[in-house]
Amino acid sequence: MDREGRSQPGRGGTGTADPVDADPACASERADVETLPLARLAQAPPGAIPVPAGGRPSQAGAAPAGAPSSPAGAPLAPTGAPPIPAGTPRAPIGRRLASSHLARQLGLFTCYLAAGIAVTWPRVTYLAGALPSTRDAAAYVWGFWWIARQVTHLGDPWATSFLAAPVGTQLAYHTLMPLPGLLMTPVTLLFGPSASYNLLSIACPGLLCYAMYRAARLWLPTGFGAIAAGAFFGLSSNLAWRSWYQVNLALGALFLPLTLAAAIRLRRTPSRRQAAVLGLALGAALLTDQESSVLAAVLAGLILIPWLVRPPGPGRPSRPARLRLAAVCAAVAALVASPQIIAMTWQTASGGAWTPPYVMFHDYSGSGAGLIQMFAPSPRLAAYGLSSLAALYYQGRAGWVVIGYGLIVSLAALVGLVTAWHRPGTRQLGLLWLGCSVLALGPVPWILDRSYHPVTVKWDGVRMSALMPFTWFVRLPGLANFREAARFTELGLVAAALLAGAAVNWLGAHARTVLVVLLALGVMEAGWSGNLTTRMWPIGVMPTALPTLDAPIAADHSHSIVVDVPFGIRGGLPVAGSPFPPESMVLATADGHPLADGYASRIPSTTLTGIAKRPFYAVLLRLQAGLRPDTPAQLSAARRSARLMHVGWVLVWMHSAASRLFLPELRGFLPAAGFRFAYRADGVSVYRRVSGGAVVPGGPGEPVRPGEPAGPGGSGGPVGPAAAAASSSRPSAARPRTRPRSPVARPARSSADRPARIRA
Repeated sequence: MDREGRSQPGRGGTGTADPVDADPACASERADVETLPLARLAQAPPGAIPVPAGGRPSQAGAAPAGAPSSPAGAPLAPTGAPPIPAGTPRAPIGRRLASSHLARQLGLFTCYLAAGIAVTWPRVTYLAGALPSTRDAAAYVWGFWWIARQVTHLGDPWATSFLAAPVGTQLAYHTLMPLPGLLMTPVTLLFGPSASYNLLSIACPGLLCYAMYRAARLWLPTGFGAIAAGAFFGLSSNLAWRSWYQVNLALGALFLPLTLAAAIRLRRTPSRRQAAVLGLALGAALLTDQESSVLAAVLAGLILIPWLVRPPGPGRPSRPARLRLAAVCAAVAALVASPQIIAMTWQTASGGAWTPPYVMFHDYSGSGAGLIQMFAPSPRLAAYGLSSLAALYYQGRAGWVVIGYGLIVSLAALVGLVTAWHRPGTRQLGLLWLGCSVLALGPVPWILDRSYHPVTVKWDGVRMSALMPFTWFVRLPGLANFREAARFTELGLVAAALLAGAAVNWLGAHARTVLVVLLALGVMEAGWSGNLTTRMWPIGVMPTALPTLDAPIAADHSHSIVVDVPFGIRGGLPVAGSPFPPESMVLATADGHPLADGYASRIPSTTLTGIAKRPFYAVLLRLQAGLRPDTPAQLSAARRSARLMHVGWVLVWMHSAASRLFLPELRGFLPAAGFRFAYRADGVSVYRRVSGGAVVPGGPGEPVRPGEPAGPGGSGGPVGPAAAAASSSRPSAARPRTRPRSPVARPARSSADRPARIRA
């Protein structure tokens, strides 16, 4: 992409369009006037600008010697334009503001935000009090709450005892997003963590568009092509889907165009300031998403390594000077990301990042994208009734994640590659697109519905192909934790969007009818409207608050542990137990209690071992596995374990199929472990621990609905939150874990208290 020293007169369209923050609005109207001189000016140091003999450096618009000067106080007229008479009134301030560079950029940014909201509709309506019903979304909400809590308490956010309580877990390799969480802390404290998550998810497509636009202005000669490149990137189904359901990956992708722009500017105008800007982008990427920081580092390396090894030349700093700038960049990146680096080093040194090799290699083999998926029409077309075209995406190996480029972006990128073949940087972009696509196939390529293992190698019993680059990529030092080969489509999308922008430039000059058709089809493929529209892997909606269920728990300030059944420690590698309802982690942000369940991207083995050693948790895990551990010694140990761990509440989610499988045994175990049925709300049966021994069999128990198996203890017990007061629990003088509030009146500060309808 770097065109250092290659721009020549008479070859319009080959220079940079915005190397020094030049006004991009009129680039399409005066490309030759604006583009080439600014490109040369950005590439030459100030002392290299030619100076006329015996005079000062000439300035743009300066009148030649002997020319009549303008009257004092009159505005200067552009070269070749008739002089402006003295006394001509200046334009109104509103008109000057509207024509300013900042106003145009704000207007474009606003348009991108509006377009992102439009193509991801109805995501914006979730601000009324809804969340995607996934454990990923619940983990993001919990993460925003945890970051805000640790900021206000000056605590360490990379370790917690509020998940997998009381054992706790390390969060250095978790999708915690420390930087976004820190920036959104005021919103979290004022409106709740769900509001922070929803706002970032809604704004992310617009942010991606504008970041890509700024990078595209460094290569594309017209503003219209750069605007299209930004839209092809930020509004793609790939990143729009991630904005819906995996916002850490979408926010991480934001640093790819930022890194691209910073690296190009460092090559064109080498300085410590530009090196620090690039280091800041790389460090911030690591504080947002670890795998995205790897992609950003790969992109920066591809741009800077040829520049670093190039021999010195006119207007180019010496090789030692360039190496010093690279060192400045690395130092700034390490300084910015030092908290994350220290936390990751600590977790690795303590064994918390270790995963059994067989499990890791098996995960690698299933992480690639199918060849059809990458270039097929977007499944977004199903929202317009084009289900047959959308179904092509799911041919062969398919998953619930959208990881393709889209058919229109792929065709436009090919057109741009051909039409801009002789433009500097085009071939490098084509190679980047190709390389990322091959890496995204993973260690086991899939074509249609079949996997292939050319030149098979076996690592810990897992078959992979020695010809696939990703097989060796994860063997590089420090890259073993890059578990998802399909993530390379995000980096490939950077190159594809820039090439598609070049196609828009060419079609706008040679085939405008074709351009209109291309953009219309691109709009149909853009965005994402929720997985329910594709009828493949539907994802519903959960409310941000369940006040009837959570109010008594929030009113209990004893800091006792809440156990949700199904019970499990889920997320990354490895896992234990059963998948628990995602609402569990959202409710934990409202009531402030430690949660026995946990969801983390990487679960330390010490966490799993500690959970399995707790007799109360061990009995629950065995019950869920269909075993019968009801010996008197086991029940006595479980009852004592629940008391020592200070387990105060057990929530049984009745709508879960996993709960119904062992419901009779569970209704017998909980009273024996010292828990009494308290109330039922929102389809959840709530048990509370009784001070003292086990509950007397045959006493008041949980009401049994028609068709439900009855457990020991009978039925007809109290129902409703008021019944929680009848069960005893030792109160504590400790303060609530959240900011002071009225927990009964407002148990979930994140948004509205009413349940949301399914509208994904």
